Amino acid sequence: MTKEFEFTITRTRFDEDYQPSDHTRVTTNFANLARGKQRKANLRNALQMIDNRFNALATWDNAAADRYTVELDIISVDVDVEGNGMSFPTIEILQTNIVDTKTGKRSQGIVGNNFSSYIRDYDFSVVLSNHNEGQSHFSVPDDFGELHGKLFQHFVHSKAYKAQFTKSPVICISVSDNKVYHRTENEHPVLGVEYTPNETSLTESYFKKMGLNVRYFMPPNSVAPFAFYFFGDLLNDYTNLELISTISTMETFQKIYRPEIYNANAVAGKHYQPNLNHKDHSITRIVYDRDERSQLAVEQGKFVEEKFIKPYQSALTQWSRQCAW
Repeated sequence: MTKEFEFTITRTRFDEDYQPSDHTRVTTNFANLARGKQRKANLRNALQMIDNRFNALATWDNAAADRYTVELDIISVDVDVEGNGMSFPTIEILQTNIVDTKTGKRSQGIVGNNFSSYIRDYDFSVVLSNHNEGQSHFSVPDDFGELHGKLFQHFVHSKAYKAQFTKSPVICISVSDNKVYHRTENEHPVLGVEYTPNETSLTESYFKKMGLNVRYFMPPNSVAPFAFYFFGDLLNDYTNLELISTISTMETFQKIYRPEIYNANAVAGKHYQPNLNHKDHSITRIVYDRDERSQLAVEQGKFVEEKFIKPYQSALTQWSRQCAW
């Protein structure tokens, strides 16, 4: 069964001329920015923010803070379950590419960064909702996230992935507003100060089924820690410039999407609990529709159920049982 799952990877440059494809989840950070009357200004300003942040972190041999620029490719992954050429959009991630304007060298950064998944929408917006309907206490199904996790690991170990990427992905997302994070004495020159959470979360468990571990770091001159999900050794498997490419990209998105946390006017302390109702923060000039994002997640989850889960239920169940991940 496993050999019948074939992945197809397509690339789309994320620049000021970017137009989301029909298969892109409209709730995805980069797709949301590319809509409306201000789409071009949104994209141009976001990309400039990424470059500015990159140069602020890559200070060596960079006195004017203008040596580097970051190019972004959207990596869209479709899966063919039955090997008949009929594919379904499953994952979209970002790949950073680092351009050294001083030497002209262009190098691959980190793949992953932002993580967009239709099946995750189905799990969180449909499966959890159905499971808890009429229940007095929230609970999670025993097999929650297993199919998604196995598909993701199957992709990362696939020939399609290895043909295009030399290192494992790193996903960088926001911290949770229902946990308390404690600052440690551990500090990395690029990732910054490490934090540890007071408890685990459903998100951590979900990513664990994808084979990913998590550590929390607040980079220099950031105001809150980020969650970094990774395989292997986050601190030693990647170069400083590669890590900076992820930090600069995802901090920019989070400042736009979650300014209450990542564009706050005060820095996280030794004991930090994020607050999405925090008033003391600054707003970027980039337009982002958060309300629509929340509403569409449910619609996207139902789309997955109708177009992917139900039509391929038997094949997916059998494959999941046999899959070694």
